[in-house]
Amino acid sequence: MGQVRVLQFITPAGFYGAERWVLALANNLAHERVVCDLAVPRESAEQDLSVAEHFPAEAGKVHYLSMNGRFDFSVVNQLVEVIRQRRIQIIHSHGYKSDIIGLLAAKRAGIQCVSTPHGYPSKVGLKLATFIRIGTYLLRYFDAVVPLSEELRSDMKRFGVPASKTRFIRNGVDLKEIDEFAHPREAVSVDGPPCKTIGFVGQMIPRKGLPDLVEVFDQLCLKYGSLKLQLLGDGSQRPELEGQAAGLASADAIEFLGFRNDRLELMAQFDLFVMTSSLEGIPRCMMEAMALGVPVVAYDIPGVDQLVEQGVTGLLAPHGDRAALAACCGQLLESPELARELADNARERVEERYSAARMAQEYEALFGELLSQKQSDTSAQKKVS
Repeated sequence: MGQVRVLQFITPAGFYGAERWVLALANNLAHERVVCDLAVPRESAEQDLSVAEHFPAEAGKVHYLSMNGRFDFSVVNQLVEVIRQRRIQIIHSHGYKSDIIGLLAAKRAGIQCVSTPHGYPSKVGLKLATFIRIGTYLLRYFDAVVPLSEELRSDMKRFGVPASKTRFIRNGVDLKEIDEFAHPREAVSVDGPPCKTIGFVGQMIPRKGLPDLVEVFDQLCLKYGSLKLQLLGDGSQRPELEGQAAGLASADAIEFLGFRNDRLELMAQFDLFVMTSSLEGIPRCMMEAMALGVPVVAYDIPGVDQLVEQGVTGLLAPHGDRAALAACCGQLLESPELARELADNARERVEERYSAARMAQEYEALFGELLSQKQSDTSAQKKVS
C-alpha cells in the first residue's frame, strides 16, 4: 500500500491531555510507514500552541492555520489546501470544534476522516453547548470514531454513531518520554522524609473537583503535619481555588505552579497523586503518574476505574466522599510499603495495557484498514459504472 499519509487536526485548549495524546501518537507511529502531519488553527496571539512546538519533525510537517475568532469556517478551505498539497489520505480530528471543521474538509477533499473523542465539558453556556451538540451529531458521518474509554464508547451509541464505525483503542502514554524521568524509589519509614508531596496535574475547571482536593489536603495537614500540595495546571477555576486555599490553615503548604514544561520531572517527585474529577475519559495525567511509579488515589468514576483497580493499582473513594478520600490518602501516607506495592502494580498495568507504542500500532492498523476499504469501494464503483 505504500506510506499512509495522515493529518492530525486539533484546536489546542492548552497543553493538556488531548494535546499530549497527539504527541504520544506521533512519536510512536512507525515513521517509515506513516507520514503524520499536524494542523493547528491560530485563534489568538495568547493561544498556547505547545503541541505544535513539540511536534516531532521526523513524524511529519506542522501547518498553522489562520482563524479569526473561535469559529471561523474559512479554516475549512485552508485545511483542504493542506490536504491537497501534502496528499493527505486521512484526517484525524480531536475535539468537537476540530470534528466539525475536519469533517467538512474531509468531505470537500474526498478523503477519509477519523475522530478520537477525548471527553466533553459539562456546565457550559448555551452557545458552546450548541456547538458541542453539532459536533457530536456529526460523528455519525465519520468513517471511524475511536473513543478513549468504555464510558465514551457508550456515549457514541447515544450520539447515534453506528456500531460498525465505532472502534475502541485504549489510551496510551509515551513510555519513552516517561522513562527519562522515572526513577526507582526506596521504601522509607514513617519517620523518613520531613515533608511529603501530594500532587495533581491538569486543568483547573469545575469537573476536576479540585475544591475537594484542597479541602482534603487541609484535613491531612492537621493530622500528619509535614505535607505539601502542588497543583500543576491552569484554568477558569484557579482564582476561586487560590481564594479557598488562602483561608485555610494549610495555606502556606499549597503551591499553585501553573502550566509547567517540566511537569514529568515534578510529577516524579510526588509521593501521592490525587484526582477528584467527576468526569474523565481515561485520564492521561493519571496514566503518567502511574508510569512514573507514583501511588494514586482518586474518586471512583468511569474512566478512572479502567486504570485503578481498588487495592491493586491504587485506592478509590466514592465520588464526593471527602472523608473516604482523606482515609485513602492517609492509608498510603502511613504505609510506604503499601504505597510502593500499589505503585509497582500500576506501572506494570500501564506497560501491559496503556503504552503509546501499542496504541500507535492499533491506529496504524485502523488507518490501513480504512484505506483498503476505500480502495475496494472505489474498485466496486468502477465495475458498476
